[in-house]
Amino acid sequence: MEDIQKGWHELKLRVEQLEADRGALQRENHALRVLLERGIDHRQKSHSELVTILTTLVSKLPLNDVGVIVSRLVEHNTNVSHALAALINGTVEVEIAQPEILKTLDQTKRDLLAALKQATEELAKLDPPLEKELLESLSADPKLFFSPRMVRANRCFAKGQLPRERVIREFGEEALICFKDMTTDPKLNPRPKPEEIVLAFRNDFEALFQQQADLLPNKRPQLEALYQQVQRSKAPTDQARALKSAFQRLSFAIELLHYYEHQNTEAPDVIFAQRLPTLVEQLGVAGPQAPLDEKLIVQVEALLAFVISADHRLMIINNVGKSGGVGKTLKYVLRLRGERVADLHQVVTEFVRHLIPPPPEETPSSQASAAVLRLLRPEVQRLVAKAIMNYDRIPKANAQALGKALGAELGLTGLEEKSPGQSALSPEEERQLAWAKIQELITKRTDAAAVASVIRDRLHAKYDADEIRQSWITLTEVDPMSLIRICCQLPFRADGKTDPIAQTVMETYVTRLMHEKYAGTYHKVVNSLRTMFHAKPDSPTLLNFAALVKWVSPEAATKLCADVGMPEPSQ
Repeated sequence: MEDIQKGWHELKLRVEQLEADRGALQRENHALRVLLERGIDHRQKSHSELVTILTTLVSKLPLNDVGVIVSRLVEHNTNVSHALAALINGTVEVEIAQPEILKTLDQTKRDLLAALKQATEELAKLDPPLEKELLESLSADPKLFFSPRMVRANRCFAKGQLPRERVIREFGEEALICFKDMTTDPKLNPRPKPEEIVLAFRNDFEALFQQQADLLPNKRPQLEALYQQVQRSKAPTDQARALKSAFQRLSFAIELLHYYEHQNTEAPDVIFAQRLPTLVEQLGVAGPQAPLDEKLIVQVEALLAFVISADHRLMIINNVGKSGGVGKTLKYVLRLRGERVADLHQVVTEFVRHLIPPPPEETPSSQASAAVLRLLRPEVQRLVAKAIMNYDRIPKANAQALGKALGAELGLTGLEEKSPGQSALSPEEERQLAWAKIQELITKRTDAAAVASVIRDRLHAKYDADEIRQSWITLTEVDPMSLIRICCQLPFRADGKTDPIAQTVMETYVTRLMHEKYAGTYHKVVNSLRTMFHAKPDSPTLLNFAALVKWVSPEAATKLCADVGMPEPSQ
């Protein structure tokens, strides 16, 4: 007992020391946990901000699978957030903000589904010769639109025909006497598959149907109703037009929705350069000779608004009207009705060129042209009218008269205040117009000396860095042989003397040609010179071009001749 009493005070001190150490460790652990939670929270927020920045950058790239990449980034961000939260036995408290591109994509899908449902209901009300249950199933499952049965039904609907299996399924084989086979051919297709055969009502169906009074006694009203449906869909009436319009809007919505759901496997060129432009042209053009209708154009613009990417919308519009005519007019109208047209001047020039064909074709009347221009905004109408007054493919007097008549039809004033030689556009637009005309001369295979003379006159009239840069851009957009021939003629005036600005201009051209930015143009020029050298080593054009390059830059001439494989000129 005495020994225990002697060690009691020492034991008590040790216990108190251990309790103090334990309290210190608890406070230290709490402080470390606070620091860890703060670090994890900061890491979580900074990673989310990084993913948001990356998705914003990725969405601006011309990629086909932007949506897929952004979805993977968001999924990665979610996984990282959950992993960080699990380190402290917690959960993600704040929902991660969804990138704008995914919000737009999801909203567009919902809008497309709503448009699909509306078009399906409208099509069903118009009583088309399509199977009702097949049409109604599209709202629930749009993928059925690409099923073999629906594809055959759609093709037959467009041609006013019926699949053979549908006729047999609904009316039996005895009804086949009322149809003619449009697939079987004794020579070209003597034994087609049964599921490939399509039928069309016979021309004498009504007379035959009256004669065969005992044919299909229980289904005669249904067969006659189907005949009337097919006839209404083929007739050139407003009802048939509304029927086809609803079907085209339905097809557009399904095609676009299918692309957005399969961006990683679907090629954008197929959908935006082939399928959708055809639907847009069919919807916007009432007929080969019918004028454009603003109501139809508004419907087309409503469909184009579902296309998220501006590049894809432009791809659709640029591929409309490949066969010319009213379809091509629709293409330019859609381009010029946009809020922002990047190359407005060039589009206006091409539109005028399409609107007013050169002789010997007849110039359209002011009333016909004004009917088209009324579809555009007033400021664009003014630009087109002024472009017509400066149009150089018809006599100047006729162009002036047509422009003034258009101004009177459209209520535009002040068109004649500027002389034809002056531009009513901004300096940049006027510059692009001038060089577009020069590029047109080159495209029409005008003599190189004449083109060089026009370029010299333009550079003397507007001699600055922007003008020289635009001249070089114009030359790079033509074929390399035209560039070589024009450069050979550019320094020399008609009297045989060297132009005073020729050396500066040629030095700028050669410097740009050797720059890595124009590597593609340089390779084309070298290939043309190499071909010329192998065909005729003493070609005057070849020797003159090499001499001109050496005149302004001996180093560039050495490199050029080495790449071509020709000796460097002595002078």
